Amino acid sequence: MGSAAHCWPGVDRLSPARRHPAAAKQVAARVSTKHAIVIGAGAGGLAASIDLARAGFQVTLIERGDAPGGKMHTRAVNDREVDGGPTVLTMRSIFDQLFADAGACLNDRLTLLESPIIARHAWSHGGVLDLYPDAQRSRQSIEDFAGADDAMGFDRFYSQSARIHQTLSETFMNASKPDPVTLVGRVLRKHHPSSLMAAKPSPNLWRALGDFFSDERLRQLFARYATYVGSSPLSTPATLMLIAHVELEGVWLVDGGMHRLAAAMADLGQELGIDLHLNTHVSEVLVKRGKACGVRLEDGTSLPADVVVFNGDTNALATGQLGNEAMRAVKPRSVEQRGLSALTWCIKGSSSGFSLDHHNVFFEADYPSEFNTIFEERNVPSKPTVYLCAQDRGPSGSLNGSERLLMLVNAPADGDRQSWSEDDVARTRDNALAVLDRCSLNLSFRDSDCVSTTPNDWHGRFPGSGGSLYGGASHGIWSSFTRPGARSRLKGLYLSGGSVHPGPGVPMATLSGRLAASAAIRDIA
Repeated sequence: MGSAAHCWPGVDRLSPARRHPAAAKQVAARVSTKHAIVIGAGAGGLAASIDLARAGFQVTLIERGDAPGGKMHTRAVNDREVDGGPTVLTMRSIFDQLFADAGACLNDRLTLLESPIIARHAWSHGGVLDLYPDAQRSRQSIEDFAGADDAMGFDRFYSQSARIHQTLSETFMNASKPDPVTLVGRVLRKHHPSSLMAAKPSPNLWRALGDFFSDERLRQLFARYATYVGSSPLSTPATLMLIAHVELEGVWLVDGGMHRLAAAMADLGQELGIDLHLNTHVSEVLVKRGKACGVRLEDGTSLPADVVVFNGDTNALATGQLGNEAMRAVKPRSVEQRGLSALTWCIKGSSSGFSLDHHNVFFEADYPSEFNTIFEERNVPSKPTVYLCAQDRGPSGSLNGSERLLMLVNAPADGDRQSWSEDDVARTRDNALAVLDRCSLNLSFRDSDCVSTTPNDWHGRFPGSGGSLYGGASHGIWSSFTRPGARSRLKGLYLSGGSVHPGPGVPMATLSGRLAASAAIRDIA
């Protein structure tokens, strides 16, 4: 397969980059005859490919899109490229470590700018609040906004968040998927027994926040962490308070956009010898004697492999989109179990009336009703929470008459069941703009300078997902244990990406790729 992979007819392949000396030395020292095929060049697939190549595997990375990155992608709006997915980088240490382990330095590949503000929040019924990557500054901001009692509540909340993060960082997020008993054992080996209670799987996040904040607006702000994993704060475990600790450790902007991170990971992979093929579709995972043994491409080409890593929504496997034999690899996910989708608009325009930062969130008054509408009624609320990323603002931002904006509202993941007409999209956009207007923000743009993405589009980009951007929703205290782990139920087939352990988001997906590679390396040794 090694030579055949370099001469497929009609397949786009990135030009080989000049090898980094340290990376090339690692490969030369550990080269083997083992072949790995990785399906999907999102964050998890890129990370898995890098680690497998470091271990000496010959790695072929196959991506159906025209660029690496998965959800880290851009949309062309007139003459500008606008990030259409993740917009900021958290948990930077994960990426520093990935590059360092491969003999490279992240700082040499990317310009990362630490954001002085985590996010600016505004409410249609009054109030603007900035959070900072500094607990004391955030505390003062909250005291000025809501008073001394809620500032003291923030102290308790942040302390709890830090303790949850300390308890679960090495025992859950950076480790192979545990069952509940295994997790308890890991925690007790590393921490005091009281840490088990500190992890707070119950009550749900919304109720738990009521113990810290009397101002409903602060409950809204911190309950939004549930949406980071595609879930409702009314149903997700209070464990997600740990995200506060993660954000307060720092938020970075990638100069040029988040897709540059994906490009840097792909470049590093190529220096390690990874063969990256774009615009190439895998139609089937090949199985022989109960073990994954390669893939078949859409054009009929069969490629053998010792290891196959699938970096995509696992429901694509379960629903037979990669062949009947691979369906047994994972359990199917019901519509009700899907995480959030979204409607997004990439815009070239101008703003007035409200001072935007890079990260901005605009709230209406009734937060719980929004999630009942999405998850119970399977609809988009008429007064949604609106996320707005002003991509030319931040530490080194500059405005030259127009600016690049990403506007997003949450939606049910019914992209395979409900069709979004132009009128539906326009009505939802008008509702989102009305929320901004009630917060004193006016956006001006031409219709031709606004590019939408619907749950139908997300489902098309990520087959099997229904448009979910997060895999399954994290609802219920056992939800963290229901995501598939790195090893699928089909021998030789490994899993990475936001739909598997440890969860969604670019940092977690990257960890999932490293866990998949580690499992494959151990199994084949």
